[in-house]
Amino acid sequence: MYPDRPAVSVLIVSSSEKISEFLAEVLPREQFHPLFTAGSAGEARRVLLEKSVDILIVNTPLSDESGIQFAVDASGDNALGVMVIVKSELYDQVSYKVEEYGILTAAKPSNRQTIYQSVKLLVATRARLKFYRDRTMTLEQKMREIRLVSRAKLLLMEQLKMTEPEAHRYLEKAAMDNCVKKTEIAERIIRTYES
Repeated sequence: MYPDRPAVSVLIVSSSEKISEFLAEVLPREQFHPLFTAGSAGEARRVLLEKSVDILIVNTPLSDESGIQFAVDASGDNALGVMVIVKSELYDQVSYKVEEYGILTAAKPSNRQTIYQSVKLLVATRARLKFYRDRTMTLEQKMREIRLVSRAKLLLMEQLKMTEPEAHRYLEKAAMDNCVKKTEIAERIIRTYES
């Protein structure tokens, strides 16, 4: 049904097997797999250490804790989309507490459609965040490269009395002649003159 998209892995944490089964049924296997379940926060922590998970759904309360703090702790992993399901009378209070961590809150009881739409919203939000995180990492890498090349140019200018255009040309030519990136030549220059 969705051949061009990878499936989304899900961890359902619920003390109630009935709720775990309901959530597993709501999420179509062709879009959401593998699907892991845990009955407590402790068990869920072990699963998160051992498995790669995209989406975490916590049905509160859990047998060993409320589940809210566990969800907050788990949300620290930027790649993980987190949703907590709480009793409707606690919805506003819990939502207010967890929204600053990027955690989606759903009230129970909920129907299949609402849960499915909430999880799809979480998937879309997670994809958007991943896009920006990857973009930020690319920009950070480019900034690192610019700093390295600039530092190497400065060293060439100080040590070999080159002008800035001469240092620039030297780096480019050395990179071309050695079939390596300019940053690799910059790192060599830095090691040579800063040792």
